[in-house]
Amino acid sequence: MSWKLPLFKIYTDEADLQAVTEVLRRGTYWAEGPEIVEFERGLKDYQEKKYAVAFNSGTSALHAALLAYGIKGGDEVIVPSFTFIATANAPLFVKAKPIFADIEEQTLGLDPEDVEAKITPKTKAVIPVHYAGCPCKIRELREIADDHHLLLIEDAAESFGASIGDKKAGSYGEGGVLSFCQNKVVPTGEGGALVTDSREIYEKAKLIRSHGRQENSAYFSSIENLDYITLGYNFRMPSMIAALGIAQLKKIDMLISTRRQNAEYLTARLEKEVREITPPAPPEGYRHVYQMYTVMAEKRDGLMRHLADSGIMTKIYFNPVHLTRFYRDILKYTPYLPITEKVADLALTLPVYPGLTKEEMDLLVNEIKTFYELN
Repeated sequence: MSWKLPLFKIYTDEADLQAVTEVLRRGTYWAEGPEIVEFERGLKDYQEKKYAVAFNSGTSALHAALLAYGIKGGDEVIVPSFTFIATANAPLFVKAKPIFADIEEQTLGLDPEDVEAKITPKTKAVIPVHYAGCPCKIRELREIADDHHLLLIEDAAESFGASIGDKKAGSYGEGGVLSFCQNKVVPTGEGGALVTDSREIYEKAKLIRSHGRQENSAYFSSIENLDYITLGYNFRMPSMIAALGIAQLKKIDMLISTRRQNAEYLTARLEKEVREITPPAPPEGYRHVYQMYTVMAEKRDGLMRHLADSGIMTKIYFNPVHLTRFYRDILKYTPYLPITEKVADLALTLPVYPGLTKEEMDLLVNEIKTFYELN
């Protein structure tokens, strides 16, 4: 369907086109080019971490993180159900067991109290999600992880650039995972990264990313017989994707600023004019980057259909993972997650992308008002 107002639209400029074109035109190093290292340098500096490893997706980065940190069969990993399914699947990739904890309603991230209640002798890690661009209660989760000697691996796929005070989401844990999928704050189509302060994890992640190959020199330009020292995967990011990431990363302050301005405009109008909608309201000191603009909406499904009929795309982020057919019927998960299920019945994500105009936002709010006036 061709949307009058899509849920997201990627911001691009001439610098993006030039960056990718330069890689294509040189006719070599479309993989393992110098752009990979440059992009990783930019990511680690932005996150104020010592190391960054680029991957072909955020899911691959999560998978590699659990492998690098030694999570294995018999281990339990606490995750939210109110998330993209990759967060919950990642423990299964390494034969560990995801344990669902409930969320809290302020940030829509893991509820620290429920996380603590779910800890058992088998618990080895917690993977909190910074939902939609807002940091979760990561400081409280950090304390719990420290108290119980657990790994904290942050899924910051939706919140690159978000922070509490001066500390970035994705920098509180032993590892932080980023995503550059096409609807993210810094989009490259697909792509991801792991950031960490551990040299050991950095080296392990690089091995996992490229078939377990020990690389003392560039594989595609060396006659050296490079050895394979562990099991690995092909999780590499292409050079043209990294080049696009470098160009997009240079615009991150503008991209975030525009998202925040759009969110402020929508919130001001919705709070004043539509009592049936509850806009996002991050805690004091939390910098929300609005990768998504998710509201709590009465008569949510009817509103979604009305907006679709008007050519405006919205989407439910997220239907709970534990209620998917795979987790419910095949894995037989039946956790008690009342806040997750309550929020999931109300949550609706509205357009907030950088190129959104005031006229388009007015159209969106006016159509929301029309729906509630008629219903």
